[in-house]
Amino acid sequence: MSTVDNNPYRTWGLAAADAPATERATFIRQTYLHLLIAVLAFMGLETALLNSSLAEPMPPLALGNGRIGWLVVIAAFVGVSWLANSWASSSTSVGMQYLGLALYVVAQAFIFVPLLFMARLYDPSLIMTAAVLTGIIFCGLTAIVFLTGADFSFMRTGLMIAGFGAIAVIACSAFMGFNLGVFFIGAMIIFASAYILYDTSNVLHHYRIGQHVAASLALFASVALLFWYIVQLLMSLSSRD
Repeated sequence: MSTVDNNPYRTWGLAAADAPATERATFIRQTYLHLLIAVLAFMGLETALLNSSLAEPMPPLALGNGRIGWLVVIAAFVGVSWLANSWASSSTSVGMQYLGLALYVVAQAFIFVPLLFMARLYDPSLIMTAAVLTGIIFCGLTAIVFLTGADFSFMRTGLMIAGFGAIAVIACSAFMGFNLGVFFIGAMIIFASAYILYDTSNVLHHYRIGQHVAASLALFASVALLFWYIVQLLMSLSSRD
């Protein structure tokens, strides 16, 4: 029996949880293959950018107007992220889906340059340490979802509230000039980890067959957020030595 909806305006199949086992397994493999490709593309772009003549002037450019300047950069990134996710979720154009994923990876690569440039100045091994820790946490959280089959979709409202709260705290920090500190970084690592649980359970239960590009983008976004704050944590701990 066909798994394609009768609605002519959608091309997605059944939800992964309701699809035949072979289609579900194919969808999951495609999702994580695209996630791996996105991570490798990010690593390649980041390496090229950090070793280019663009790396050194980017931190002063992004932070040229202090915290407010960085807040503007973040706001622009949020806009690009929304557009990329919208394209990646297109049900009518496969090319648009891939364009959305590519746009998001490129945007992440550029926004990470100031942070990773400074991290490299702190300790050349810091970035690799952060990447390994991110990978370990991601694999552990993924295993929890796959082994238990738990559905963490109930976390959606709480994550949205926490996300808006985090944005509010970051904005207040920018306008009032206070340091967010290591406790905020720790809270954001927990927040990113919770999003990985949420996104992974959505891959198992709620994404539809054919949405592997959008699913991989969501996972990549959560992994990037986790990596961002682990880098910050290691930098913070390094500065105390």
